[in-house]
Order: sequence, then structure tokens, then C-alpha cells
Amino acid sequence: MAKLSTDTRAALRENFPNLAKDVKRFPVRDGEEPWTRAEMEEQAAFLLQDKERLQRELAAADAELSDLLRNSGDGAGDDQADYGSSALEREQELTLVNNMRDLLDQTVHAIDRIRKGTYATCEITGLPIGKARLQAFPRATLSVEAKTREERR
Repeated sequence: MAKLSTDTRAALRENFPNLAKDVKRFPVRDGEEPWTRAEMEEQAAFLLQDKERLQRELAAADAELSDLLRNSGDGAGDDQADYGSSALEREQELTLVNNMRDLLDQTVHAIDRIRKGTYATCEITGLPIGKARLQAFPRATLSVEAKTREERR
């Protein structure tokens, strides 16, 4: 586990004042060791840092998309190929921005779940999500079984 900086520790205390006691209540699957405070601090720190990164990238991508949309009428002499290329570029940028917004929403939701003490609990079944799954994808809200059932539909 990486050593957390003083600033990161301060941010954790500010954002998650009850983390030390909440971590004891976070469920684990059979055969898994209980969450430790250090493991949960690492998860929370990652999510907070990722939230900041996503907010910065989203602001930059929004600005770029605005420029693309504002300049889409320029170039009166553009041929159809240029117009198609510009439309494709706008569509790709819009998809990127939307995906980034979704990821930011998932990150904020995971942070809220840590704050509320519901992190690591499947939102559908109420069973443990599993430490390994959350360590691989900290934004997970469903157990593997619930996610598999959801994807079959």
C-alpha cells in the first residue's frame, strides 16, 4: 500500500470523519479478510483524487466541445468530406464528455456510499460486493452475481 501524504490524510479526515468506525461495518465475502482502515483510506483517497482529475478533464473537454460546436458553422467552402469529418469529431468529443460525466457520477456515488457507511454492499441484493472486486473497480455498486443477472436482461 502506498503511503498517504499529509494533505491526503487531511482530505480523508475532512470528507470521511467516521471512516475509522465505519470501516468495521463494511461487509466482505466469505473467505475475505475484513477491510482495514488503511485499505479503506486507500480506496477513499483514490476516489477523491479521481474525482478531482475527472472534474478537471471534464471542464477541459467541455471547453473543447464548446469550441467545436461554436466553430462548426465556419468554413463556408468546406466540401462534404470536411463537413463529415467535423461532424464525426464533434460526435466523438460528445461521447467522451458523456462517458466522463458518467464516470464522475459513479465516483461521487462511491464517495457518498463510503460517507453513508453503505460502501461494499450490493445495491440490489444487500450482500457484500467483495473486496477484490472493489479494489479492482472502486465504483462497483453490485456484486458479481447481481451484475451478471443485470447484464443478462
